[in-house]
Amino acid sequence: MCGITGIHSQTASVDPSVLSAMTDALRHRGPDDFGTYVSQDRKVGLGHTRLSVIDLSERGRQPMASDDLQIQVSYNGEIYNYREIREELRSRGHIFRTDCDTEVLVRSYEQWGIDCLHKFIGMFALAIWDGKKNRLYLARDRVGIKPLYYYSENGLFLFASELKSIIKHPEFSKRISMDGLALFLRNDYIASPYTIYENTFKLEPGHYLCLRSGRVEKHRYWDITESYNAQPYDVGEEEACEMFEDVMLDSLRCRLVSDVPVGLFLSGGIDSGLVATLLRKNFSRTFKTFTIGFDEEEYNEAGWAKDLAEHLETEHVEAFVSEKQAAEAVFDIPSIYDEPFADSSSIPTCAVSKLAREHVKVVMSGDGGDELFCGYSHYPKFLRFAQRVENTPKVIQSVFQAALENLTVRRFETAGKLPGLRSLSKWHRDYRRKRAAILAVINGDMAEMYRRRTETWAPEDMPRFFEKTAGVHEEMFDADFAAIESSDLLKQMLYADFNTWLPDDILTKVDRASMSTGLEAREPLLDHRVVGLAARIPKNLKHRDGESKYLLKKVLSKHIPEKLYLRPKKGFGIPTEKWLKGEFKPLAREYLGEGMIRKSGVFDPKEVSRLTNGFYEDSSVRHTQIWNLLMFQLWHEKWH
Repeated sequence: MCGITGIHSQTASVDPSVLSAMTDALRHRGPDDFGTYVSQDRKVGLGHTRLSVIDLSERGRQPMASDDLQIQVSYNGEIYNYREIREELRSRGHIFRTDCDTEVLVRSYEQWGIDCLHKFIGMFALAIWDGKKNRLYLARDRVGIKPLYYYSENGLFLFASELKSIIKHPEFSKRISMDGLALFLRNDYIASPYTIYENTFKLEPGHYLCLRSGRVEKHRYWDITESYNAQPYDVGEEEACEMFEDVMLDSLRCRLVSDVPVGLFLSGGIDSGLVATLLRKNFSRTFKTFTIGFDEEEYNEAGWAKDLAEHLETEHVEAFVSEKQAAEAVFDIPSIYDEPFADSSSIPTCAVSKLAREHVKVVMSGDGGDELFCGYSHYPKFLRFAQRVENTPKVIQSVFQAALENLTVRRFETAGKLPGLRSLSKWHRDYRRKRAAILAVINGDMAEMYRRRTETWAPEDMPRFFEKTAGVHEEMFDADFAAIESSDLLKQMLYADFNTWLPDDILTKVDRASMSTGLEAREPLLDHRVVGLAARIPKNLKHRDGESKYLLKKVLSKHIPEKLYLRPKKGFGIPTEKWLKGEFKPLAREYLGEGMIRKSGVFDPKEVSRLTNGFYEDSSVRHTQIWNLLMFQLWHEKWH
């Protein structure tokens, strides 16, 4: 695993010292080696930092060139089937000088051009400079496990694994994108292709970019849409279990390719438990497993993870994060994530990554199971709600709709204080988005309903803080729902989460947390073959009679006792509300105070003060909104 960066300039020569500074900013991603390349005309520069995992010798150094030096590659990731591809290339006359997958990438491009991407099983972000064609290619893996950012303005094109590298270029302009900021406020992360900066973008998963003659052309080379729109497999439970287990075992076999030991994140949940179980039952290795726990029992899965580790006889390592430690660690989040990022589970993810790096260079993770196999509780909740609305007579829907449309903030708050209506207090802090979600369902706009499911800020609330709404996200979600040909709401929700929440929150969180310590995280559930199979498995094998991840549990039942996996889902978050009113309170009061808000110059100081007081004085504000603003303020102080 590595860090990549580069410059393409039409107006000036590449400054080697600037390229070195951009590369050096990524040394945490690749502490083992460092290299740069500048073209003869000094219009192109590539940088690379290396975490040595396959072929640990100097022969694997990057940027790596073709024999004629016309093709230069800077690459981050792993091509797990590189040995099979190497044999095919040898049969076509190619000669290899290393045992690393980077050389396979170089020779694959020589043989097939950019279509070589279709050959790869793996996770990657890569840059290929083709001097013969005078073209720069950037590409990102199918699911978006590895990140890739780019900036384009006034003839200058920059790219990197992380924004902190691009920022090092003296001509980069750190103007905040209002679209990016609006997306962050609404969702706690910034969805691709947007970023927090103007003229700066994330390359979307499953895409490649070609830069030629100063023009950026983007192409999508892989899309899960075809699998979701295909007929579901006509299989029963047993056959589906066999199909899934077969492809998972091959995914795991691929991800065990390494010249260093491989460990495993073990949370105590279904997904990491499945990965750990299949590894131990099918591969003759002893694995180290790593878990982070909390003192707060409702958030702590460490005991469950330990029970499973003992049963599987792994070498288990655990650590606990206290409230005080979390308050100290929160200052690292802006440095690690570069953009405003408000997923509070980034704190334990960073902690478990640091713990694992003390023992191994590579870990496997269980990410993806929720999005592929209906693991989140909101899926069945929305399905039931939509069904209830559909079964309600139209006249009653119309009356209810009129009542909701006339329900103002003041009327709602007044009603919630009346005897007999205190149950409305559960809606008190969420009434805008819940009201909008209900109206969306009544109006048949399921995409709008789903947008409202977990949003931190309703777009109609944003103008109080700054003059922008998140209209760009409406377009993105509408496109996701429209891409699914049927009106199958479950498929639409799974597909939308796969395209947004998964790559831009979950995988971003894991990549930055792990790579901040020089740790490579591999995702066996997100092998594109597993993903394609999951999309076509009948939905009654994903969710049945109120039970989520039905198929995964059936596979687990063949190998371990039920008591080790049939447990309530806790997730991997932190007790944010409790901590904001405890150790984090002085921090929140300081950074959300009028002085600091005025200093950053982004939000209205009086509105933020009113909001903060509402949280601490009468709990009329959701803790997620306070956390969201606090994360922005900490980011702004670090990078501005």
